Amino acid sequence: MDRKNISSESMWESTVGYSRAVQIGNQVFVSGTTATDESGVVVGVNDAYKQTRFILKKIESALGQAGASMKDVVRTRMFVTDILRWEEIGKAHGEFFKDIRPVSTMVEVSRLIDPDHLVEIEVDAVVSQKPVVA
Repeated sequence: MDRKNISSESMWESTVGYSRAVQIGNQVFVSGTTATDESGVVVGVNDAYKQTRFILKKIESALGQAGASMKDVVRTRMFVTDILRWEEIGKAHGEFFKDIRPVSTMVEVSRLIDPDHLVEIEVDAVVSQKPVVA
């Protein structure tokens, strides 16, 4: 199967050696994504809901570059620095996935790469096969 690396043009991708997403066949894997904008500024400092929404929009964009959408997501993994904020994070997650309902994990971690990051999310997607029209 062909492999397609999808970049967000982050300077860290080449330094660390990763891709925003990788597509292999009909599967798309999106890297851990934080609420950092294209200029390196953390969005939604101390606002877990706002960070989660921003992250999911970034993920939606990466999926789109692979020809996928949020409805193709089958798994989400959420790494959070304060599990007591699960409702804020869960509310934003639900706004994107209420009807899709992928399997999901949320775990508390001691910290993320930037102290202002409250959430990091990665997703796996399987692009639906389009029916062949005869």
